[in-house]
Amino acid sequence: MNLLTNDNALDLWHDTIKHAEDICAITLQKELESYLISLLIHYMAKPEILHQVIATTFLDSKSNHSNTGLQQVGDQCLLLAGLFPQSAEKKLVKISYFVDLGRSAYTSISGDTHELFRTLAFQFVHLMDVLQSIRPHPDLLPLIAYEQWKEVGSQRAFRLLQEYSRRGALPIIRS
Repeated sequence: MNLLTNDNALDLWHDTIKHAEDICAITLQKELESYLISLLIHYMAKPEILHQVIATTFLDSKSNHSNTGLQQVGDQCLLLAGLFPQSAEKKLVKISYFVDLGRSAYTSISGDTHELFRTLAFQFVHLMDVLQSIRPHPDLLPLIAYEQWKEVGSQRAFRLLQEYSRRGALPIIRS
């Protein structure tokens, strides 16, 4: 395990994201890296996102054409799916709920002029995989890994399933 030490929050998050990308064998576009880092800095001291009802915010923001509200929904879904995947279980939903809702929120504001949000929607699962890799205990249990692979196409989850298979914990998994 590499110990990341840095005095600056921006540099620390950048180093953390780069390390997670290496673990996942994913190379994010600079624009997505920057967005992810600013998202982490913004929500670092906002634990209340774990207790919000995101679907209500999504519906309100969609009916009011609130791009800011939709962006917050997308951001919160990305953080929950990436950093707090166990929150899905506590809310009695699957990770795919956060993925689908987050993608929908970003897509709703992408339009013709917001390419970043279209890219966030398209790369949502890659971003989730990177965030899951920075967690202290990033390995998913086999059933959760299988669910993430089959339902949202997580390549990180697929690699974990293959590793479980190599260790003899599961039958051989092929795509």
